[in-house]
Amino acid sequence: MLKVEKLTVKVANEIILRDLSLEIPKGEVHILFGPNGSGKTTLVKTILGLSGYKVISGRILFLGKDITNLPTNERVRLGIGVAFQRPPEVRGVKLKDLLRLTVRNDLEEIINDLKIDRNLLNREVNVKFSGGEIKKSELLQVFAQNPKFIILDEPDSGVDLENLNVVGRFLAKHLTNKSALIITHIGYILKFVRAKKAYVLYKGRIAMEGDPEKIYEKIEKEGYTIALDRGV
Repeated sequence: MLKVEKLTVKVANEIILRDLSLEIPKGEVHILFGPNGSGKTTLVKTILGLSGYKVISGRILFLGKDITNLPTNERVRLGIGVAFQRPPEVRGVKLKDLLRLTVRNDLEEIINDLKIDRNLLNREVNVKFSGGEIKKSELLQVFAQNPKFIILDEPDSGVDLENLNVVGRFLAKHLTNKSALIITHIGYILKFVRAKKAYVLYKGRIAMEGDPEKIYEKIEKEGYTIALDRGV
């Protein structure tokens, strides 16, 4: 579904990702752990093709097609959907109007499973939204599109425990048989979602990969010093 091969990425004058490789087959959910500043968000924005993220070497393949140099709209059209950790405010555009442009899925089921207050649909996108409302709005928009591949940037951060449980249960249900990459610092989402494989990103490199539960257990006990043990 998605294959990243030996990717090196520069932002401004600094190399952020170094020789990074990962591969996510169809129908699998993988998880990417990493501390703040490790390059997780840079990877998301590079996969999406946003400006300012220059690929120095390597390539990105999606459904077997090299998308390294494709514009963002072409990547989205191919079936990549992203829920950002910190999406922008969109003043003058109500959430319900934005959804009308993208809906390809059962909106009612998504709204109910996310326990979204209907009044949220009549508000400007992300304007004065709480952390929980932003997270639910992002998930609503992405899953309404029914993309072939989903990237979730920190779905378990910035929300209170009640909303975190709602988000976790939602993802446990709606990621079944989906292809996805979940990016997380704290790893709490693993209490809900069964991932097939995990990676640890540290200082722009993949420090280790393997069983998600075992890696999460190591991170809980030792923090990201586990990456230092690998010489990264």
